[in-house]
Amino acid sequence: MSSTSSVASLPGPLTQQWLELAFKTHEMLLSSGLVIGMRTGRMARAGLAPSADDIAEFQLMGQEKLEAASESGIAMARQWHSSHFSLANRVLQQWLQSTTAFFSLAGSVTPAQAAAHGDAFVQSAADTVDAASELPAIAARIARQGLKPIHAAATSNARRLSGLDS
Repeated sequence: MSSTSSVASLPGPLTQQWLELAFKTHEMLLSSGLVIGMRTGRMARAGLAPSADDIAEFQLMGQEKLEAASESGIAMARQWHSSHFSLANRVLQQWLQSTTAFFSLAGSVTPAQAAAHGDAFVQSAADTVDAASELPAIAARIARQGLKPIHAAATSNARRLSGLDS
């Protein structure tokens, strides 16, 4: 069962994005707790004379953490870059439209022109608000991309160490 199925009926795509991120984070934290408990127990049992299997597991633990952190950082940077470029382009377009609408309003000669240009300026302002409202969705996408590799490592380790992959 997908962890996102329980939020499918909630209103608003932004709310759903953040709730899906919260559920994935929760799942990752539960898996991490399980893995930490199993590995800490293994370290305690190994004591000062760990077996070859213990040493291999401890080395794997460090390697997995570095790989997941690296993948997470790269994924977040990629998502930030693509989102930043898209949003910067939209903001520039909105700025140009707002400036044009403002100067058209300022240059109105008749009341009819002022009304038409005023409507265009208000619409431009509303479009600017829409562009700014993309920021929370962008933040959710960046966080989701950053969580994916860490979530994958934690849940995979939890399955492997609890014997569910056997």
